[in-house]
Amino acid sequence: MSRRGFLSGTAALAGLWTLGGRVILAEPPKTTAARTRIRLVFSHHRQDAQGKQSEPGWPHLGYDQEARKRELLAKLRAGCPESEFLPATAYNADDAKKLLEADQEVDGYLAYMIGGWAGAGETIAAAGKPTIYVGDLYGASGEFLAATAAARRKRLRAFGVTSSRFDDVVQAVRCLETMKKLGVSTILVVGAGPGDLGKAIEQVFGTRVVPITFPEINDAYEKADRAQAQRWADKWMGEAARVVEPTAEEIAKSAAMYLALRRLLDERQAQAVTMNCLGGVYSGQTHAYPCLGFFQLNSDGQVGACEADLQSTITMLAMKYLVAKPGYISDPIIDTATNRIVYIHCVAPNRVFGPEGPTNPYEIRSHAEDRKGAAIRSLMPVDQTVTTLQFAPTRREVIIHQARTVDNIDEPRVCRTKLAAEVKGDINKLLGEWDRWGWHRVTFFGDHKLAVEQLSALLGFTVVEEA
Repeated sequence: MSRRGFLSGTAALAGLWTLGGRVILAEPPKTTAARTRIRLVFSHHRQDAQGKQSEPGWPHLGYDQEARKRELLAKLRAGCPESEFLPATAYNADDAKKLLEADQEVDGYLAYMIGGWAGAGETIAAAGKPTIYVGDLYGASGEFLAATAAARRKRLRAFGVTSSRFDDVVQAVRCLETMKKLGVSTILVVGAGPGDLGKAIEQVFGTRVVPITFPEINDAYEKADRAQAQRWADKWMGEAARVVEPTAEEIAKSAAMYLALRRLLDERQAQAVTMNCLGGVYSGQTHAYPCLGFFQLNSDGQVGACEADLQSTITMLAMKYLVAKPGYISDPIIDTATNRIVYIHCVAPNRVFGPEGPTNPYEIRSHAEDRKGAAIRSLMPVDQTVTTLQFAPTRREVIIHQARTVDNIDEPRVCRTKLAAEVKGDINKLLGEWDRWGWHRVTFFGDHKLAVEQLSALLGFTVVEEA
């Protein structure tokens, strides 16, 4: 049956609905975060009763500062509907100090420098508050450049945006929104304890880490609606480019595990789940691999992470909020002869540009190591920039490299998905950090280096460029 024929046939089944042209069986869990409260601090020269610049200096005497502030506030509210902007004006550092004393429930600061040299932004950042500097072009370049340079040198929780493209300001605000969402999110870890890493995630990001035992996931698996599981299995098989080793019965078991994961996510109001999948299956404590379930969660804009890897999970969750792209966990290999890194694993999304983006083909295969169960080979787009990283909350560091995708390797050994990419930078340097960071990395389609650097600045993380 063609993909269109499959979709038109299954859409009539009970419990299905459509979103963006794709068929889904249940609404994905959402983050119920309140809007991010941002103190918007305009700094500029003194002004007269009409709101115009009353002293000489940049931009110029008589400049309509109030009109410019209204314009910028309107653009911010339109571009950042998930944020609540609390505008204020600071002519100097003392004004900024008064704002700091009064602000108890503010999530971060946006210091918009329009003209003059007020020192307000530097004062706020020096207090340890997450602060974004924005230099209004042809307004306050001197103050912006000095403040941004000082923030970098002093390792303050601040960064600067100076751009004629307003979307760059909007993207910067997403860093504050990401921090807010992480602070009210929950990660489930199945079949493993949170440990010191879980504690660090809670301390640094505010994200709760909740352990789930194998008996709990098994109970949810047994309670899964088998008819609904069969509809999911039919959907996956119908949309796959091919199904190789797994039987329809095995894929239906994977669908029941997916419904079990969804049940736990819904019950705990969680936004991400990771599972000790190998330990559970190899020991006989669980009845199916979660690979297809993780594939579906990640393609739909949620987070399903392999091997109880909390460091990769918090990375995927942070980037979901920051750039709205799913992550692909891998155990990479490096080929110095071709300047390539190959990202390898048995779980991968097929909507690598986000849940509303285009799909890429996938195959349903057995899990590679034991040739059992059901897993995914995703044939991801080539000639695309990818950004690969890991956040390490225990060290307050993030490691990052970039590459250009070139091929989907067809090789029977090791895991099913094998995305090859040419490394940007020094491939020999890329050999240098695996003992400190472990084998896993998380890959995201797109050039997200600047966004990662900006979020890291507000978190107080050091960026380690590994290539």
